[in-house]
Amino acid sequence: MPNRWKPNVTVAAIIEQDGRFMLVEEETADGLKLNNPAGHLDPGESPVDACAREALEETAHDFTPTALVGIYLNRFTRTRSGDDITYLRFAFTGTLGAHHAWRALDDGIVRTVWLTLDELRATQERHRSPLVLQCITDYLAGRRYALELVHTDASVLNHVAA
Repeated sequence: MPNRWKPNVTVAAIIEQDGRFMLVEEETADGLKLNNPAGHLDPGESPVDACAREALEETAHDFTPTALVGIYLNRFTRTRSGDDITYLRFAFTGTLGAHHAWRALDDGIVRTVWLTLDELRATQERHRSPLVLQCITDYLAGRRYALELVHTDASVLNHVAA
């Protein structure tokens, strides 16, 4: 099957402290958007490791995933190109660690922001996708699953990129 459909696999960190959630403000083709710290799974890493890496790259904070919040499927059409893209997102919650002020944020990331649930609901038009609020809603509903639910075979971890 030469044109087999495959979703893009992404990870997201759901980070809450004192009733506020850490999001990133990022530049997109549609202007500045809010997103959970998130990104694509890279070759040779597990979803848990990818989440820790993406959180560090986008927020300059260490992040240790402790539980899976959910697995989400979302379809998106790019505004400029019209490309039809499907994302499979693994959302994790965990422990926020040290801030590395010297570390530059990923390209396109403007800053981190801390928002309450009410502020998140009031800014939905600025969310990168509907999954931003959905993941937080599921987190607040107490959805937590063991990290062992997402098994990464050793063959993935031994992958060497060409």
